[in-house]
Amino acid sequence: MEHALMSSLATDICNQIRSVFVKPTSGPPPLAVMVEEVSAAATRGGKIFLYGVGREGLMLRALCMRLAHLGLPAHCVFDMPTPPISAPDLLVASAGPGSFATVDAICGVAKSNGGRVLLLTAQTESQLAVKWASAVAYIPAKTMADDGDGGGGREDRQLLPMGSLYEGAMFVLFEMVVFELAVVLGQSPDAIRARHTNLE
Repeated sequence: MEHALMSSLATDICNQIRSVFVKPTSGPPPLAVMVEEVSAAATRGGKIFLYGVGREGLMLRALCMRLAHLGLPAHCVFDMPTPPISAPDLLVASAGPGSFATVDAICGVAKSNGGRVLLLTAQTESQLAVKWASAVAYIPAKTMADDGDGGGGREDRQLLPMGSLYEGAMFVLFEMVVFELAVVLGQSPDAIRARHTNLE
């Protein structure tokens, strides 16, 4: 019974995440936007900076690791060895609900120093997207901004509450991005694997 429940829950979660990527959008799909922006930064010799708050930030840290494995100069904002941002560089920032004070401020600093800003969000009309973003990757998933209150019983509760659908979609999107970038950048699996840390 427990295995059947786990299988059912896993299937439901995967189907919810899949639904994010089949929704029609007016702009280009987030995969195309991200691959174009990151590969363009690589072509012009730019560094890639990543920032998000909370669980969004954790997803971006995971992407930062994989970008480093791809041979790109990737940095998480607020890490001690993070260099300054300048004109050739790209900031990848996430604000699923549309805006966070720290994300707004960091995007402003990046833009004022000549960097490009790629914003990941579920709210494309947000002030942050309009004011600072050079490009927007729209992820049409529920975040805490539009997450309703589930009831107390199992049948009433959301399976992916409090923005988890957006964050799960980020993880899947980033895996697709890394897969496509490996092709675009001509990186073999062996070359990618060779860049993984051995200090573990």
